[in-house]
Amino acid sequence: MQSLFPSKLKPGDEVRVIAPSRTMGVISPENKALALKALENLGLRVTFGKHVDEHDLMYSSSVASRITDLHEAFADQNVKGIISVLGGYNANQLLDSLDYDLIRQNPKIFCGFSDITALGNAIYHKTGLVTYSGLHFSSFAMQKGFEYSLKYFKKIFFSSDPITLLPSKDWADDAWYLDQENRIFHQNSGYKVLQPGQVSGKIIGGNLGTLLLLRGTPYMPVLEETILFLEEVSHARAVEVEEFDRNFQSLLQDPTFPKVRAIVLGRFEHSFGMTEDKLSYVCSKPALKSIPIITNADFGHTTPIFTFPIGGICHLQAEVSGKVKLSIEKH
Repeated sequence: MQSLFPSKLKPGDEVRVIAPSRTMGVISPENKALALKALENLGLRVTFGKHVDEHDLMYSSSVASRITDLHEAFADQNVKGIISVLGGYNANQLLDSLDYDLIRQNPKIFCGFSDITALGNAIYHKTGLVTYSGLHFSSFAMQKGFEYSLKYFKKIFFSSDPITLLPSKDWADDAWYLDQENRIFHQNSGYKVLQPGQVSGKIIGGNLGTLLLLRGTPYMPVLEETILFLEEVSHARAVEVEEFDRNFQSLLQDPTFPKVRAIVLGRFEHSFGMTEDKLSYVCSKPALKSIPIITNADFGHTTPIFTFPIGGICHLQAEVSGKVKLSIEKH
């Protein structure tokens, strides 16, 4: 399918915040105010879906409420970008109710990560509209260590120039939204090359567990000629690595996987328990032997993160020496 790229943002544009997964009700008033101010400092006019504050037993809202806000955001000609409040666990509930013709006829930026992976990949597959795995509205409340995330958000949405994705200088995996002052940052060692190679391909991916929810449904993207960007979140369980291993194996069994061109893995949290030896073992499967694999990229559930286009074109060059060049041409 031909990719359809939304228009870039410019100062004065309206951005609509919606809650397709968890609700604004789980965000503190202080962090909501900080996030709003940060987006307004970019020159954007921020509006909110009518139902973003609804709060049910699943820390979300009804399918009808979430669909209404999403459809209204796409239909409103004044809205140039749509950003999710937060991730969660139930965005895939919306897939059967989405008006994909409406979305296709009103292409605009749609951005979020984690649980929003289900919507971003499904919308791209059904409409050709390039969506974005990147910052939530709530992410903009971060006060320390946010410069890298903001830099790449601006690069992806305010410019059409090719982007080279350089590693961040440091990173964190703390609950920053609970304590903005006492944060612990770690020096970033940069990309790790598990298997070298040089390829280009269309980006598909995001959160692995969420992407797998689409398998066997009409919403699963075709993986042929793609570079998969994959990450996973820690739930502080003893079997995190084993579960990632079997989920990864499930993706490898997709009928279109044999024509995947490369894999880029986002950084794992410390509590995940993924070591370099374990990751090398997980990636030693026969189905992966002929494709480049790089790890420790700045996306997923550590901070900071870069924003990347689902359906955009990525160029990857990974050398045996460990040198990596990762760039995005179309976004």
